[in-house]
Amino acid sequence: MMFDEGYVKYESKWQPGPALECAAIRGLNRYRIALFAAGLIGQYSEIGIGYGNVSVRYGNERQFVISGTQTGHIRETGPEHYALVSDYDIAGNWLRCEGPVQASSEALTHAAIYELDPAINAVVHVHSARLWTAEKDRLPTTDASVPYGTPEMAREFMRLYRETDFPTIGIAVMAGHDEGLVSIGADIGTAAQRILALVE
Repeated sequence: MMFDEGYVKYESKWQPGPALECAAIRGLNRYRIALFAAGLIGQYSEIGIGYGNVSVRYGNERQFVISGTQTGHIRETGPEHYALVSDYDIAGNWLRCEGPVQASSEALTHAAIYELDPAINAVVHVHSARLWTAEKDRLPTTDASVPYGTPEMAREFMRLYRETDFPTIGIAVMAGHDEGLVSIGADIGTAAQRILALVE
């Protein structure tokens, strides 16, 4: 496995600020705990790098709350482990966020997915070697040459949304991101359960 994980590849315009206390974060935490328990969010202990992140829309159409970078190892997160993304430019490869932590290294991919359809209100990104191997090219799958956290990956999800059944299945495999899968939903429960159902 190639370790290309946990590093922010876009320009992060982070404004440190207080934690956001809201129902959105309580909902994220509820399902993140289940994803963590299933081993889909966690940390590669040998290199100390976390994986997996969750987000939901919040406020205006370009805003969303997402788990912070390098929080994968935390079993039960709190408001202090989330960032509010307030603006971004996919083509320009930058993202503006605020809160006690910087947004996840996958935040630009989440932004691109939210742009696909206003009905998408939650995005879950997990890691599973077993699911990745079993579902690659069976479920909608991104091009293996496209790395995570880049404008190219954003365009890949746009392609999947147009050309495959990703909109209805709600799960995709990231072929160029070892062990990575993404699910979407009208709410965080739907997005999380789609992935958890594969584990069961």
